[in-house]
Amino acid sequence: MVLKIYDTRSRIKKKFIPIVEGEVSIYVCGITPYSPSHLGHARQAISFDIITRWFRKLDFKVIYITNFTDIDDKIIKVALEENVGFKEISNRNIDNYFQVMDKLNVLRADKYSKVTETIPEIIDMISVLLDKKNAYLAEDGVYFEIDTAPEKYGQLTGQTLEMVRSGAGGRVSGTGDGKRDHRDFALWKNAKEGEPYWSSPWGNGRPGWHIECSAMSLKHLGETFDIHGGGRDLMFPHHEAEIFQSECCLGKEHVVKYWMHNGMINVDGEKMSKSLGNFTTISETFESVEPLALRYALLNAPYRQPIEFNQSILEESQIHHNRLLNTYLEASKITEAGVWDGNNFLNSATERFFSGMNDDFNTRIAFVEVQSVVKKLNDGISKNDEIKNISAYLGWLDEFAGNILGLLPDKNILNSLSKKSDIMRNKLSLRVEELLMLRQKARDEKDWIKADEIRDELNSMNITVEDSPEGVKWKII
Repeated sequence: MVLKIYDTRSRIKKKFIPIVEGEVSIYVCGITPYSPSHLGHARQAISFDIITRWFRKLDFKVIYITNFTDIDDKIIKVALEENVGFKEISNRNIDNYFQVMDKLNVLRADKYSKVTETIPEIIDMISVLLDKKNAYLAEDGVYFEIDTAPEKYGQLTGQTLEMVRSGAGGRVSGTGDGKRDHRDFALWKNAKEGEPYWSSPWGNGRPGWHIECSAMSLKHLGETFDIHGGGRDLMFPHHEAEIFQSECCLGKEHVVKYWMHNGMINVDGEKMSKSLGNFTTISETFESVEPLALRYALLNAPYRQPIEFNQSILEESQIHHNRLLNTYLEASKITEAGVWDGNNFLNSATERFFSGMNDDFNTRIAFVEVQSVVKKLNDGISKNDEIKNISAYLGWLDEFAGNILGLLPDKNILNSLSKKSDIMRNKLSLRVEELLMLRQKARDEKDWIKADEIRDELNSMNITVEDSPEGVKWKII
């Protein structure tokens, strides 16, 4: 099967052909750690976690780099408000990032680059741009001059220079003391009183936002690399600025072969963001849903699609994830014997899973196949079918729901959940059996309202009831 990915720059799905056969190099713009990580950060991190997992499944050697913009206006503002150093703010929120991403089963990148560790490379890059006349000195720093490479404008967004709005993205605001054009953007900002700074040939200061990722990606991946990713909100101005900087600095037409952007999380039709006041931190979300159920919710749509976020999505994802875990745990307790054979079913599910993931990492199709395998396995268990290849189903779920989609916890946690499930079932058993007897009595008396009320009570206890020819069966969902 051929892997196709959507390239933002060309606006089409393209066959993936790596620069180096058998290898894939990926740089993804990370967070600015001025506050705890929110759901938008989770969507981005999980999207590219899935992408790297799938490349590895296809036997690519993956080099995955992301970054922390650990010096920034917002970080400085919070540090001044708290009367602490900027590193205390960034390090605190980087720690939070790792804590929540570990719970979400996001695999660690090969490298987390930091701006403060890349200052020499940033200064070198700015020096080259100045020498090539793509940048100029101003009273308040160094700026990239858009008009030196107008043909590069709008390569991701399709905008023209005339369509540009002053101050796009919030980080290109103001014309500055010596800025020639509102479309030009800062490469180096001269230090203001009370702010952290580094020395440079142009005076004390710190990097502009856009130059950081250009310098970090080239430092770790070289002059050309396969994939540059990030949230859709970074297309303009950040990623288009990177195209200007990197390509002008190196004299190359395409430094990045494929540009990839994940969709946003929306609340009431608007992008979730702290500036709009409609954001939710990941830690806060964990108070109402389990981490892997949140991962389920954020993967249950292809990575490029926006997600309209609400409580019902979380509740539905929690139910589906519980069903996956409970079916897996129940199947793990079964001793194999008998004649039930599902190999052909698993082969077909695998083929459809591969087809979906090879079509620009379509996790929605992958989820349908996971759900179909869970249902097939669950039906076999519920009907007391004798199963001879339970290990094949468990192995399939281990690989596709676990290793690739990251929806299963590690074995130690699974064993703990299995014991917890047994304890919970024993605790509930007497009450459930009592309610089932009352429900049956109501059904015998044709008191359907009472029977439904009892079923609702069972559902509120996370108990699902199934009427079968062999009698009533129940389980915890």
